[in-house]
Amino acid sequence: MRFRGKSIRRKIVVLLLVPLVSLVSIWVFATYLTVRDAQQLIGVTNVAEKVGNPTEDAVEALQRERRLIMVYLAEPRRSDALSRLHRQQRATDESVTKVREHGTDGGVRSDLTSTARDQLDALLDGISGLDGLRSKVEDTTITKTEAFKAYNDLVDPGHEFLAALHGLNDVELEKQGRAYAGLSRAREYLSREDALMAASLTAGQMTRADLRSFSDRVAERKTAYDINLQVLPAEDRQIYETYWEGTEARTLTDYENDIITSGPSGALRTVDQRRWDSAAGTVLRDLDRLRAESGKRYEERVAPEATNVLIRAGTAGVLGLLAVLGSIFVSFRVGRSLIRDLGTLRKEAHEAAGVRLPNVMRRLASGDEVDVETEAPRLEYPKNEMGQVGQAVNTLQRAAVEAAVKQADMRRGVSDVFVNLARRNQVLLHRQLTLLDTMERRTEDEDELADLFRLDHLTTRMRRHAEGLVILSGAAPSRQWRKPVQLMDVVRAAVAEVEDYERIEVRRLPRLAVDGGAVADLTHLIAELLENATVFSPPHTAVQVLGERVVNGFTLEIHDRGLGMAPEALLDANLRLAETPEFELSDTDRLGLFVVSRLAQRQGVRVSLQTSPYGGTTAVVLIPGSILTETQDDGDRAMEPGDTGTHATLGKGPGRQDARGEAPVLERRAPERRALDGPVELEAPLGEADAPRPAARTESRGREDERGPARRPAPARGAGPAPEQHQQATDEEESARPAPLPRRPVSTPVLVADHGRPVDGQNGRRGPRPVPDTTDSAPPEGGPGADPAATAGGAARATGGTVGGLPRRVRQASLAPQLRTETSETPATGGSPAGRQEASERDADEVRSRMASLQRGWQRGRRENPAPRGEPTGDSAPGTTPEGDGR
Repeated sequence: MRFRGKSIRRKIVVLLLVPLVSLVSIWVFATYLTVRDAQQLIGVTNVAEKVGNPTEDAVEALQRERRLIMVYLAEPRRSDALSRLHRQQRATDESVTKVREHGTDGGVRSDLTSTARDQLDALLDGISGLDGLRSKVEDTTITKTEAFKAYNDLVDPGHEFLAALHGLNDVELEKQGRAYAGLSRAREYLSREDALMAASLTAGQMTRADLRSFSDRVAERKTAYDINLQVLPAEDRQIYETYWEGTEARTLTDYENDIITSGPSGALRTVDQRRWDSAAGTVLRDLDRLRAESGKRYEERVAPEATNVLIRAGTAGVLGLLAVLGSIFVSFRVGRSLIRDLGTLRKEAHEAAGVRLPNVMRRLASGDEVDVETEAPRLEYPKNEMGQVGQAVNTLQRAAVEAAVKQADMRRGVSDVFVNLARRNQVLLHRQLTLLDTMERRTEDEDELADLFRLDHLTTRMRRHAEGLVILSGAAPSRQWRKPVQLMDVVRAAVAEVEDYERIEVRRLPRLAVDGGAVADLTHLIAELLENATVFSPPHTAVQVLGERVVNGFTLEIHDRGLGMAPEALLDANLRLAETPEFELSDTDRLGLFVVSRLAQRQGVRVSLQTSPYGGTTAVVLIPGSILTETQDDGDRAMEPGDTGTHATLGKGPGRQDARGEAPVLERRAPERRALDGPVELEAPLGEADAPRPAARTESRGREDERGPARRPAPARGAGPAPEQHQQATDEEESARPAPLPRRPVSTPVLVADHGRPVDGQNGRRGPRPVPDTTDSAPPEGGPGADPAATAGGAARATGGTVGGLPRRVRQASLAPQLRTETSETPATGGSPAGRQEASERDADEVRSRMASLQRGWQRGRRENPAPRGEPTGDSAPGTTPEGDGR
């Protein structure tokens, strides 16, 4: 076929005509198939309603009539046998009449398959001879065996017809339908068995033939159930199996076994007429009920298949018609002119360019390096309309790629600026914290010390915010730990970094430790969530922190009593926490969510927000078990320099339960000495490492941090605990911290639930950070309650100078010995010049060993002499209430 010299319109029409005709043909064929299936389904439903249900009723009526006929033939002289038989025959005639009326309807028979039609004809033929069979029974011209067989032949076509009605295209549903028909057949076997036994009991004897027929019916019924129950769904199969294991069914099976095993002579002695009628009648009625219930469930499963068939029919017809009409319309529109064809082609080319570009732009937005010349090279096109389309696509691609590259460069530059500014602030804040710590140790004015503590707390919060900028930029934080830290200390450290920490109630947590590499991230994450809870809740309400072990780790829940979040906002926040989206400069309202999401992704922690039972919002933090370890009791060994306790992996090693039974306390390993532990500032100035004052600061920080995080919220000056309280609170856990975590001094925490009672109140609990009184006494050097900076600066105080070398006044140093108070004669290190000189010359290892021995003595005494009722024992963790709420 040649089309030279023909117009473009004709060529396009001929080109589109072939697929158009093919499409119409396929549409017609698909519509025919789907419509035929729909018609068949509708026909099966119609047949089931008009013939299927009446057939089931007729079969059950024939079964009851068969039983009464067997009883009548066994004892014709029985007074009520014939009257009962006549009543049942009238009920049977009503059911058979309905089957005969609908079975001869031409519309119904046209919807039947050939197999179902043959079975229906056989059933109708048997029903037509029912009157002659009844006459023989009343005239007693037929034996029990012959009547039994005749009624069986009459009922069998009905079961075959019911089985042939389940004609579906779905193979699984077709099998299930046949299985339900098989269960109806199993009930038929039980009905035959009941008829035989009723006749034998009425006659008062059972022949060997009767017993053989009885045992055959029992075997047939069991076989039918074994075969068909395997095809049913698990729910229906379980219902039938449970019933046959129940009391009623077991009673019937026991009677059957006794009859079969007793033989013809003793079969009737095992059961009487009343008990057999009760057992068999109950099981038959229950089976009818189970069949009806399972039939309803089967119809519910078939309904979606029927709906799908109808939907397929409608979809094939409508969509096919739309496709044909659309093809004709497109062919007409495209074939009108070559210009329209070129315009359509240009439009499709632009759409293709818009589909291919997003992949490249997503790579650029995620920070990948993209070469413009590689991703969108300059291409040469012909000087015609098609070339113009190609040139437009190429121009669009290059412009989009270049814009995305510039945007990515700008984003990296902003991130670098964030990191640079944050690192500089961190260095300055670190130096400021060092200076504040020196000033806190040097000053003796209570009001000035309280102000310094508040300033120290604000500086700690500033350091966290600076670290948030580093996290947003994708860099690593500067604070790191090498050894595990107790989870309770991590939570306390996070609480101390929140402005309204007095409102936070921390319940007692199990003795778990967090790996050192995850301490900084987890502390920052919890602090961000706590700050959100305090900011978005009324100032007079409390924020509760509690947790418990789970299979995959440990969950920490933070409850506030605010106004909560709208469902849309809550969903958006959870999506941000789960997906960790790329940080956008235009979205600055939820910086905390970005920080928490980044930290959670880095450590494998899952954070989710949900509605709180108190009306606010609950933050649930799932800490994986991979970053958690069990802590141990360090009460039987002295703390080595730089050692912060040992740890063991969860679930390993022999152990014992702690006082609460929550966490096993494992056996201790030998202490390890390390040159340096505690927080490591990655961006600290290099020149300050060798200076005398920063070195002393580092030592004091390292020793102080061995007590764990959240140990230094500053109490109100003048409200510090007594020396006895300080020594008692530091006996066990003060020397057994799994790892250091720095904490800044803040104000005294106040419990909202207890109407403003300070944490270090009347229960004998240790305050977050007691301030030593240089006038009266000081803790022993190197002991659990001793300040490491005070130990490091012992020589400076002994000579009348500070750590920095400045002169310092010593109270009562210039008085005559007779005028000095008794407190100056105490053996404390800072009580007299002689004591201070002796303490300054005392070796630190010796002091540590003595204090460790003293600690072990305290602990051994507490174990041997338990505390009286109502007083805290030595096993309670420092910083917790006797009630164990962990606050």
